[in-house]
Amino acid sequence: MEQQKLDILSLLPDELEGEIRAMGAPAFRARQIFRQLHRKRVFAFSEMTELSKQFQQQLNERFYINPPKIRQKLDSCVDDTVKYLYGLSDGSSVETVRMVYHHGVTACISTQVGCKMGCQFCASAPLGFIRNLSASEMLMQIYGTDADYPEEEQISGIVLMGIGEPLDNYDNVLRFLRLISCKEGRNLSLRHVTLSSCGLVPQIRRLADEQLPLTLSVSLHAAEDSVRSALMPVNRRYPLDALLDACAYYFKKTGRRVTFEYAVIAGENDSQQAARILGKRLRPVFPGQRPHVNLIPVNPVQGTGFHAGSAAAFQQYLAREGINATVRRTLGEDIQAACGQLRRDQLGAEAPGA
Repeated sequence: MEQQKLDILSLLPDELEGEIRAMGAPAFRARQIFRQLHRKRVFAFSEMTELSKQFQQQLNERFYINPPKIRQKLDSCVDDTVKYLYGLSDGSSVETVRMVYHHGVTACISTQVGCKMGCQFCASAPLGFIRNLSASEMLMQIYGTDADYPEEEQISGIVLMGIGEPLDNYDNVLRFLRLISCKEGRNLSLRHVTLSSCGLVPQIRRLADEQLPLTLSVSLHAAEDSVRSALMPVNRRYPLDALLDACAYYFKKTGRRVTFEYAVIAGENDSQQAARILGKRLRPVFPGQRPHVNLIPVNPVQGTGFHAGSAAAFQQYLAREGINATVRRTLGEDIQAACGQLRRDQLGAEAPGA
């Protein structure tokens, strides 16, 4: 029976060393290969000149590498935001957004092809779920984007807020985080990583037990179960009380306050009463600290019927309730930088009769 090839870019250093030793090669070869992949971004064994031709051939027989393939790239005319549509080996595609801030360059990456969560205001929801991304497919969004820029303009922060629910792909996402922060490789501090979840309570508790120094951001979007359940079906399984209890547990275990995302939708969740209820719910979550809410004018996604409410007005309402709130800076509006829109348009163009 033919041995199945391994995804070498998804292997942690100790795993790669075990595989290389099993091939009869010394451990230092594993370190050489890991550096070539994760520091120098060499994605062909034939280009790893430190290795003999015979060993390169052996690696080709044992492992595979799927390099990033850019299907489409859009540069914003209004700021420095760039949006990539990456093609995957099975013909699927995912989005990555590169954003420039005064403190550095942040990449918003996808963790799944499609999404199961069905949030009503999301461009990805109508397209359904296809599959999870591997750790290497997440890494390639970083490495492929960095390849377009000089060293001083490389990605210094990551947000897992693109297509998909990160905690629904828990094991692969944790593997990605360990690889991207590995000192032998990219060595990006997890303090510069934000993971956004719609509120999968068991996984939030599991992540808390990992005690990683990343920032957890929870997509809240409503202060009442009836409103949140209509906007986000996940709330029917994990209602607000259970979700906020999990956030309190995360804070207790890690010492890191959870931030809350709140898409401001006109007529749905933007009233002064909604702010009052939100403040009442959030104040007890982090004893001794004020909760922080990141307000986002909802993206105008075709077919949803939702329109942005006034984030500035809602910010003032929350301030009266003792809740810190900031309005997220809008980037890349002219290139549809909101997650899922470019993929949705690309899939629509490929549909029969389009």
